[in-house]
Parts: sequence; structure tokens; C-alpha cells
Amino acid sequence: MSAIFRRLVVDDQASTAIEYSLIAGLISIAAVSAFTSIGQKVMNFLAPITSAL
Repeated sequence: MSAIFRRLVVDDQASTAIEYSLIAGLISIAAVSAFTSIGQKVMNFLAPITSAL
């Protein structure tokens, strides 16, 4: 296990992969937050329509 960790610390490609995974994680968190907010706004907009039907 320590050999794998040592190899990742020395390898530049591993650090690039870690940076890309962190960026992808942050983008996914932002997307989930945005979709949740938009979903709530759409539900609030459509609630009176559904109750009127």
C-alpha cells in the first residue's frame, strides 16, 4: 500500500488526475445545488396549477 502511495506522490500525472477529480467534484456539487434550487422554483410555480386541476 505504501509503495502505491509513494508512486502517486512522485508521479506528476497522478497529481494532475487528482486535480481534475477535485475540479469534477466541485462542479458536480455546484450542479446538484443549482438543480435543487431550480427544481424547487419549478415546483412552487406549478403547485397552483396542479391544485387548480
